[in-house]
Amino acid sequence: MKISDVVFKTYEEVEKMERFDLKSMPKKAKWYLQVLAWGLSIPETFIRKVKITKVNMDKVKGPYVLLCNHNSFFDFKVATRAFFPRRANYVVAVDGFINREKLMRNVGCIGKRKFVADPSIVKQLKHSLEVNKSIAVIYPEARYSLIGTTAILPDSLGKLVKMFKYPVVTLISHGHHLHQPVWNFKKRKVPVKSVMTYLLSTEDLEKLSVDEINSRIKTSFYYNDYEYQANNNIKIKGNDRAVNLEKVLYKCPHCKNEKSMHSENNKLYCSNCKHEYHVDEYNRLNESTGNTIFNFIPDWYEWQRKEVANEIEKGSYNLEIDVYVDSLPNSTGFYRLGKGKLIHNQEGFKLTAKFQDHDFEITKPVLSNYGVHVEFEYFGKGDCISFSTAKDSYYLFPVNKDVSVTKIHFAVEELYKIKTKKSTSQ
Repeated sequence: MKISDVVFKTYEEVEKMERFDLKSMPKKAKWYLQVLAWGLSIPETFIRKVKITKVNMDKVKGPYVLLCNHNSFFDFKVATRAFFPRRANYVVAVDGFINREKLMRNVGCIGKRKFVADPSIVKQLKHSLEVNKSIAVIYPEARYSLIGTTAILPDSLGKLVKMFKYPVVTLISHGHHLHQPVWNFKKRKVPVKSVMTYLLSTEDLEKLSVDEINSRIKTSFYYNDYEYQANNNIKIKGNDRAVNLEKVLYKCPHCKNEKSMHSENNKLYCSNCKHEYHVDEYNRLNESTGNTIFNFIPDWYEWQRKEVANEIEKGSYNLEIDVYVDSLPNSTGFYRLGKGKLIHNQEGFKLTAKFQDHDFEITKPVLSNYGVHVEFEYFGKGDCISFSTAKDSYYLFPVNKDVSVTKIHFAVEELYKIKTKKSTSQ
């Protein structure tokens, strides 16, 4: 079936379905499929005039762990070119296997459910490095960056790479968000570049603490596509620079309304207080009457984060909404179970529903999720968030279209930060 199809199944029917295999060892990419992958990826990187700068990569011998930032599907194509002609095993979310699991496994992909602990991934990555002698490719942000800036990285990353004892390389791409923003979808002609850096040697991993390793990784992962655009005077022409920008800039900085932001062509405006911003060719924001509060898109975005953090600190943050619940038990596709109620507050997530005669409930404590997966207009079904259990992934579509999934994304991250800080200080 098509991913865009809404297919209804009963809870009992879904429960009887075979689960996605999260434990099988990754295959070494078959040579003919590897050639196909090169053919599908590398030409586009030359058409887009991708510049890849390699730092100390001549010193890397044998398999290594490659950590990449994540802004669009184009990331995979650039990575394929960056380590050409080497082969790799990629960690890919289960939804990436829909309708093509056999192909994905044969090109070396490792399936994983996002934002859920899975001990099998350690064995699979070790198999990739030690048995397949392949590059182990990880996108530690675990989803596309919503605004072209560094997303939160898991604290477990340092422990993971230290355990492997293989060199660590980073591939940080600049301009990929501008090329195809996750909230806009349309591809734009933007010059892009990537930097591939030999970051940590086996000796470094042995002598450095986990905290020191995490610090080096987080420092190397800094990127900001709007800053990159400004520094390189990159113009983006066209009449759609603001289209869907309200998906990420959902709160008006003038009247503080969270449900009144709209976009049209190169204009972002509030229907409540009538303030209107023009997005110019450099993605700078200018309010029509000269009353500009935010000139830089990431500044507006981060202001919203602080607003959510303030709500949490005051104890006023509380979300209770109706959602459509889609289940992803395996790679055959999504199955709609029906409607449920999603609560998100200081305790974390609680999803409840009654599917036929079955009472359904999932709780996700704050410390179980450092982030949440967000999609905008996911295959025409609407905005959604998703979280997983060990045997299923649930995509939750707010019935009320005014609900901002970006705000939920902020709340998950800020609750995790606050809870972590409190737990470590005790």
